[in-house]
Amino acid sequence: MAGFRALAREVRNPRNTIALRRTCLRKCLERFAPYGHRATWQHLCSRAGIAPDDRAPDPELLVCALAELEEAREVWLAYEAEFAGRRRSEKHDGIRQPSAVDDWHRNTWGGCDIVPCASPGVQPDARLADVLRRVIAAMESAPQDACPVCSQERIEWRTDLERYPLEGPVCTDCGIVVPQSVLTPAALSAARRYAFARRYAAV
Repeated sequence: MAGFRALAREVRNPRNTIALRRTCLRKCLERFAPYGHRATWQHLCSRAGIAPDDRAPDPELLVCALAELEEAREVWLAYEAEFAGRRRSEKHDGIRQPSAVDDWHRNTWGGCDIVPCASPGVQPDARLADVLRRVIAAMESAPQDACPVCSQERIEWRTDLERYPLEGPVCTDCGIVVPQSVLTPAALSAARRYAFARRYAAV
């Protein structure tokens, strides 16, 4: 099975048919898809100006989409290397108890669903690399009251998520499932109240 870098080379290879280059880009998302496969594809297409169902897009647009994905992957690989080094140091010092960052990292190992989106059709507007930097910074900082990606406080507790986590706080602005550990207890309580109020209003 080809790895991410091999597939990226095929996306850039002008000797390949456009259909093959598009297929290779989709397969890159099987190795690295920060929002989940469908949401990441929708995001890349939107940013690059590609219709998601276009079977023969402009090759230059495919390469633009790939470049954004590669930039985000470099951010993630650097974080994983730093994380692994920190954990080795902690274990050497006798710190074995996992933290919230450890739990989050364990569930995002490999680079898929790092920042899952509740709906494939709603993702942050920012570049993938910028979103990852913001979430990583939030995981390593004190909890806040707002979404770490878009800074909005309109967060709703959802119990109908399709993938892990099956329930959790979702930003109603940018659509990400916000890691619980980056939010204050007050923000989590507000998210539950907001969800209850919306359900009550719909009755």
